[in-house]
Amino acid sequence: MNASELREMSDEQLALTLKETTENLFRLKIKAQTEKLEAPSELKKNRRLAARINTVQRQRELKKAAT
Repeated sequence: MNASELREMSDEQLALTLKETTENLFRLKIKAQTEKLEAPSELKKNRRLAARINTVQRQRELKKAAT
């Protein structure tokens, strides 16, 4: 999922996606500690997705504050 797709989402959809992503990231971190991951790159992908979502949310906050 790229930034343009995230910008098209509503605030509620973004919040839900962020929640799902952070939960998945948590599960992956625990799994990485206890056993070998099938795809270690998933950790990086989930971290970046969470960061993108946070960035889009912050941009929206700043835009509302400027108005």
